Amino acid sequence: MPQLLKDHVAEALAGLAVVAIAVWFMVFALGRTGSSGSDSYLLTARFPNASGISVGSDVRVSGLKVGSVTAQKLDPTSYQAVTTISVDSKVKLPLDSSAAITSEGLLGGSFISLVPGGDTEQLAPGDEITDTQGSTDLMGLIGSVINRSGGSSDSKDKTEAAPAASE
Repeated sequence: MPQLLKDHVAEALAGLAVVAIAVWFMVFALGRTGSSGSDSYLLTARFPNASGISVGSDVRVSGLKVGSVTAQKLDPTSYQAVTTISVDSKVKLPLDSSAAITSEGLLGGSFISLVPGGDTEQLAPGDEITDTQGSTDLMGLIGSVINRSGGSSDSKDKTEAAPAASE
């Protein structure tokens, strides 16, 4: 057995280096994503439309990540998406804060944006954010703008052409 190790020292060292790099990468990735076990508390929010949001989506205040979505389920009575979010314990949100699902642009991902209110009382762990706004159907909006612009320009052209023909 010792002769076998002497013959394959280079392969053993290469394998050890690969394992060490993999462990370093995992520690680095967990630290960058905020999953290093930081102290946080859970809040819930009900959205009429939670398109684009899934477990792991960002929760932001003023554009900065302060938490993530930890669970989602459908409320069978109201048919709303009940979303559980984890918020960093250093972030104290007023009781009248609001939550909205927004996107980073037409092709960007969606996230939950928390807007702090002005109340002096704070949201406690397990509380529900009642002022919510679901995600906007961007493709539906674009389609409605395209359809309206085509119909309104045709009728405008006809009304402008009629007085010119009678002169």
